[in-house]
Amino acid sequence: MDKHKFSEAEITGVYRAIAERRDMRHFIKQKIPADTLARLLNAAHQAGSVGLMQPWRFIRITDLPLRKQIHHLIDEERQLTANALGERQNDFMKLKVEGVLECAELLVVALPNHREQHIFGRRTLPEMDIASTACAIQNIWLAARAEGLGMGWVSLFDPKKLGALLNMPEGSLAIAILCLGHVEEFYKKSMLELENWATGKSLDAFLSENTWKD
Repeated sequence: MDKHKFSEAEITGVYRAIAERRDMRHFIKQKIPADTLARLLNAAHQAGSVGLMQPWRFIRITDLPLRKQIHHLIDEERQLTANALGERQNDFMKLKVEGVLECAELLVVALPNHREQHIFGRRTLPEMDIASTACAIQNIWLAARAEGLGMGWVSLFDPKKLGALLNMPEGSLAIAILCLGHVEEFYKKSMLELENWATGKSLDAFLSENTWKD
């Protein structure tokens, strides 16, 4: 028996949170308690980061007019994305791609300026700041699922426009808008699969040994 191993119930809970995590777009009107939100943000802050640079910044959006402006930026990019999709434009416009106006909490996740000062682990892979921040976002996602909350990661926005809207310093970069809230139910599988937009592939398609396989 490995003394460092979690109990069977705890292990099951971890894998359940991973398996049942969904990118949620539909929310119901119900507030998230302050202590719950604090736990989620603390979970994010405990993410691993290259060189311990902790490159995440979280901006909590509590101003309704500002939330509406963010929604407008998303809607602008939604239309531009639809135009770029060509023959799939109409199908894309039928998809619900965000829950910005319905969710209980709205967070913008960004990378700070002066990231070039952090060299440890980034000399040849400078994008590890984004990778580290993605780990923080995943921590929120899994913790939210364990708390019975849904989360949606929105990437349909112009980072420069959002940065200007939030008075972010030059050199910083917004990489995610997170919608958090209670949901009526969680999707049984990815919403994009339910809407026949795409089909996920099995692990075998992404796993190889010793050399690359197509």
